[in-house]
Amino acid sequence: MSTHATATFEVKSWDEKPYDEMDGGPKLTRASITKSFTGDIEGEGTLEYLMMYRDDGSASFIGLERITGRVGDRAGSFVLEHTGTSDGSTATASWSVVPGSGTGDLRGLRGEGGFSSGHAESYPMTLDYDIE
Repeated sequence: MSTHATATFEVKSWDEKPYDEMDGGPKLTRASITKSFTGDIEGEGTLEYLMMYRDDGSASFIGLERITGRVGDRAGSFVLEHTGTSDGSTATASWSVVPGSGTGDLRGLRGEGGFSSGHAESYPMTLDYDIE
């Protein structure tokens, strides 16, 4: 039976740069992000996004994030694989724990979750997880 974790995260830094632009086509960027988590998930996250922006301001993105800290009463680190979209005002992402990425007490962690929010100081998130 999986455990439902709720937490919030704050973006501590966001460094985004274009890596491919063309007239009449979408812009491609890479963003390096650091985050902090509080709640059922506590710790720090380091995230890399690859993003595609359309002319209308909407975007699609993928990413990998390592979170170091704790989930419930277990400490260690794990990696989330992100996929998401933005309509220009609200971002929606889903993620899953990359198999084999857990360390310490989080070895064997598996799960999925996500978030949906407009721009804010902190963002609510979920992770439904099991540990083998």
